[in-house]
Amino acid sequence: MPIRIPENLPAQNVLLGENIFTMDSQRAASQDIRPMEVAILNLMPNKIETEVQLLRLLSNTPLQINVDLIRINDLAPKHTPQSHMDAFYHDFNDVADKRYDGLIVTGAPLALLDYEDVNYWDTMKTILEWANRNVQSTLYLCWAAHAAMYHFYGIQRKLRDVKLSGVYHHQVKDPHNELLRGFDPEFYAPHSRYGYINTDEYESIEGVKVIAESEEAGAYVVASDDKRMVFITGHPEYDPETLADEYQRDVQAGLNPNIPCNYFPGDDPTQSPLVRWRSHGSLLFTNWINYYVYQTTPYDLNQLVEKNQHKR
Repeated sequence: MPIRIPENLPAQNVLLGENIFTMDSQRAASQDIRPMEVAILNLMPNKIETEVQLLRLLSNTPLQINVDLIRINDLAPKHTPQSHMDAFYHDFNDVADKRYDGLIVTGAPLALLDYEDVNYWDTMKTILEWANRNVQSTLYLCWAAHAAMYHFYGIQRKLRDVKLSGVYHHQVKDPHNELLRGFDPEFYAPHSRYGYINTDEYESIEGVKVIAESEEAGAYVVASDDKRMVFITGHPEYDPETLADEYQRDVQAGLNPNIPCNYFPGDDPTQSPLVRWRSHGSLLFTNWINYYVYQTTPYDLNQLVEKNQHKR
């Protein structure tokens, strides 16, 4: 089954060009099934690029998914036209009374800022609490994963002196966890961040487990036992060239960045990147949608509030 996205969203043409099945609202209206309702809170500056990356991963499921794009405020970021934001994004206040099967909260380029200094932190806290009441399962990516750990559990991330950037080797710690069903015991995943939280800090939280990690990059997939929260510290959604684009951006800004690890053949930035994470990224999102969302969510989403009020 396809994902259902807003009609005329630019990502639709990109995905169709990759032979990925999408469906607009008019065609989806004829389907006599209950689709999954998934929201994406997109905090990345290049909204369109991130939309394509996430929608691509959500498309590999037999379920029909209705996708709502949510913005945290009405300001258009530098790399996205205001017209795009106005046409395709919902203000959070417009969906605050809605319930969702799943929510994805992206990373954000806020690595060196204290959470309390982020200009939308108060709104972010409101959304996190709203998700706890109105969403069956939430997937937090990179900065959002650390922000959610801070908000819900009071664990403050630490900062590296040098940015962690590259594609790192990981090990599955809990092969029986449904989120990692079908994974090889070892796999690769991209990271691009300064922040980190030690594995023992995650595991000090009752009902939270690190289920995949890396000797170099640390904890990667962290999940709550009730399947309601998943914390991904890397970027399984990244395109082949995303780390290269970030590296060239930092070079041009005079930041003298390190070459991303295990990414360019021979550590030569003139070479095409070696891509070895996309199958695991696709499987991770498919497992989340199937086992953490579809298999646990009530058919009537109005039951979510009653069900989840007793969780925390």
